[in-house]
Amino acid sequence: MIVVMGATGATGNALLRSLLTPGTPVRALTRTPHGPIPGITGTHQPPVEVQYADATDPHSLRTAFKGASQLFLAMANSPAQVELETRVIDIAAHTGIGHIVKISAPAAEPDSPVAVSRGHHAVEEHLRASGLTHTILRPYAFMQNLLRLAPAVAQGVILGTMGDAPCNYIDCRDIGDVAAAALTRPDIAGGTYALTGPEAVTYPELASRLTTLTGNHIRYVNLTPDELRDNLIHHAHMPTWLADHVTEIQQLAVTRPETPTTTVTDILGRRPRTVDAFLHEHHAHFRRFRR
Repeated sequence: MIVVMGATGATGNALLRSLLTPGTPVRALTRTPHGPIPGITGTHQPPVEVQYADATDPHSLRTAFKGASQLFLAMANSPAQVELETRVIDIAAHTGIGHIVKISAPAAEPDSPVAVSRGHHAVEEHLRASGLTHTILRPYAFMQNLLRLAPAVAQGVILGTMGDAPCNYIDCRDIGDVAAAALTRPDIAGGTYALTGPEAVTYPELASRLTTLTGNHIRYVNLTPDELRDNLIHHAHMPTWLADHVTEIQQLAVTRPETPTTTVTDILGRRPRTVDAFLHEHHAHFRRFRR
């Protein structure tokens, strides 16, 4: 039995779709078990067991992990992430789970300039100390998050603080496929993998591609880190910790220029999805906001 935490999230849901093959027992965990799970609930795919679980509720975790041998651990970044994920690991070890595949982050180091990455490092260390077999996936920026730019693109701008620094993007569906491989192929389990798409793209390049896609002239406006942070808090209404995180990861791309890895191809035997393919797949989403 493979247990998938975060079944309604972009990566967890992509993993579920990758695991929908006959003979693969899967238990999808969600805090809203009576709600639909995209692409899963109501389909004619092999059945997926759906069960309630909340990382703040240890009893629900013990119940959800019962009889399982593997766990996919992906949780939304938050100030409580270290506390919650270490609790999940402890309960998983106590209930007999033998292998955890964890979604981590680039630069998961004790002295990382990105607070969330320092938290992921702490969780990784706790996982190593647990004695469980573990696979660490460190994906870069999710292509799915580009969809959040649509309202700003409709105004003709993209705001950031990366200058001309390239950014690695990866489609969550490719992360899901790699996670499925880690959960079903012993030759993949136990490693630490940095995951990217096939190219790193700058914000000016992204603005140019969106200009072609939408028919609107899109320009990139480079802000100082403080200006971007204030904009995210006061105009995008982000919590302070999240605005700090977005600013920190963009500045990390400046201080540590990003280059693609071949990991997805090495594991899956195919090229990962491209930014252009993703944008064209979702062209209607961007054009919906067109002026």
